[in-house]
Amino acid sequence: MTTTLTSVQGKAGILASLGRTVCMTALTMTALLNPMVSMAQSSFQFGVVGHSFASNADDAVLRRALADSDNENLAFLIVNGIKASGEPCSDSLYEERRDLLQTSQHGVVVAVAASDWVSCRNQSGNVAIERLNRLRELLFTDEFSLGATRIPLLRQSLMPQFRAYAENARWEFGDILFATINIPVTNNHFVQEGGRNGEFEDRLIANKDWLQRLFKLAAQRRLPGIVLFCDANPLAQPGQRPFLLHGQRDGFAEMRLRINQLAAGYHGKVLLVHGESLKSESSANGIVWHHNLGSLGVASGWVRLKVDNHSTALFALAGNGKNGKSTKNRKSTPIVPQYPASPQLPQSTEQPEPTEQSQ
Repeated sequence: MTTTLTSVQGKAGILASLGRTVCMTALTMTALLNPMVSMAQSSFQFGVVGHSFASNADDAVLRRALADSDNENLAFLIVNGIKASGEPCSDSLYEERRDLLQTSQHGVVVAVAASDWVSCRNQSGNVAIERLNRLRELLFTDEFSLGATRIPLLRQSLMPQFRAYAENARWEFGDILFATINIPVTNNHFVQEGGRNGEFEDRLIANKDWLQRLFKLAAQRRLPGIVLFCDANPLAQPGQRPFLLHGQRDGFAEMRLRINQLAAGYHGKVLLVHGESLKSESSANGIVWHHNLGSLGVASGWVRLKVDNHSTALFALAGNGKNGKSTKNRKSTPIVPQYPASPQLPQSTEQPEPTEQSQ
């Protein structure tokens, strides 16, 4: 009996060993026969659609950008804003634009714009906060992106103390950390009138904690880069914004300080992609760099950005939908995005706030 049991155990061990060998061989052959699996992780492109409704309420610009981007090999697509400020802030319009974004062949992540909620009014007055909350309910209902490729996202709303901020989301691709953050172009929705700026102050606390966690996660994982998507350019100085010259309080001061502070202590590169077009920002490749912190404004149309982990530049502007070189007729193997499960964000470690002059 003992001999028989030993024989059975021996055969089971041999079969298990053969099974592991076959499995490892299959994985090795898959990697060799499909190099795009690894290539997609080290070198890839993503698209950014600028504010399609900045000048008018016609969704033709957005439709054209979605159609053009469908012809490209993109890991995902970012869309800044879904409506013009003069359009109705109705549920039906929000749902209409959401359904339009769902038609994209790529995973679509929305970066909320000021025109989506800040200027919303009805007969009773300003309803910006109510409309922002409704927008969250309609567009950010689960832990996935819009579009045909469902990108798994980790939203800030998973944290009980920031349950309202579902628009702030993050994901990883190719060892790069990507994240959206709600910073509206209208002076970060700082209300000049007296009294407590409740929405501004509460969102400021949430955004600062969100940034702290993102940078800590990237540092812990030794990721080479972080890309942030938002409506406004919080890095711009007050002198670049004419309305601030008339005595308004700079609503971006805290965000500018926090991003500069965190980027200075980060080993990799940080790229901030926003929807503003400031005259003082221009460079040959579209990205303005200050040390390891870069800024790119996509105010209209749409652009393709390339990420290359083997390049010292890491990020580069690959082209745009209006004047850039199209790859519509190029023969290439489509990138099949593979999104690993994202770990929970680390605990935030708040530090005393330095003054902006100490930068």
